[in-house]
Amino acid sequence: MKSVAIITARGGSKRIPRKNIKPFAGRPILEYSIEAALHADMFHEVMVSTDDEEIAQVAKKAGARVPFFRSSATSNDFATTADVIAEVLDSYERIGMRFGTACCIYPTAPFVTANAIKTAMMLLEQEQADSVIPVVKFSFPPQRCVVIRDGRLTPKWPENMAKRSQDLEPLYHDCGQFYCLRVESFRRQKAIWMEHVVPFIQDEMNVQDIDTPEDWKIAEMKYKLLRGENVRTNGGLL
Repeated sequence: MKSVAIITARGGSKRIPRKNIKPFAGRPILEYSIEAALHADMFHEVMVSTDDEEIAQVAKKAGARVPFFRSSATSNDFATTADVIAEVLDSYERIGMRFGTACCIYPTAPFVTANAIKTAMMLLEQEQADSVIPVVKFSFPPQRCVVIRDGRLTPKWPENMAKRSQDLEPLYHDCGQFYCLRVESFRRQKAIWMEHVVPFIQDEMNVQDIDTPEDWKIAEMKYKLLRGENVRTNGGLL
């Protein structure tokens, strides 16, 4: 059963211009996802889905394939990740290539490792799951959140404010890094979150959303700290 790694990297990015190939710790950030996919040694094809020629060139140089370009329908702000995956699978089928499993990896995921991808893909098979999704535990219990009403703080759920954190059910959220999918299930359910989803729990140090310039700075600092490098802030070195 063949498997494909699909790295989604369109050209348009509003909050961080040219986000998908912007240098991160000295390298285009897209390279980290490609490298992890290649080193996982689990895929018959590691490809980048893009509508952008410059991104395509960076992808090819890093060792990924760009066998076709993304359509305008999946390059706008309203296209979902599932839309992109479906288009990629359709495009491959038109040239006679079919896959049993797929791993969709985001292009701004420098903390993703080959080992994490390999482990998640193996979990997909072991559990006969529809999908495997990396998740991380919320560092603060959401059940004790507060809201602002008429200029004052008030508990969203007052009944939880006096409870100990360890007495509240642990809650998790999607890491926003990658998704491992059984293609047959994806085709039938047309979604990433399917009937039989298995969690792949990640450490908080290996997770960082990168949606704003501030997120980018935090991610670079965290990445360098994990590598044991000195990190410079406005106040000096950490």
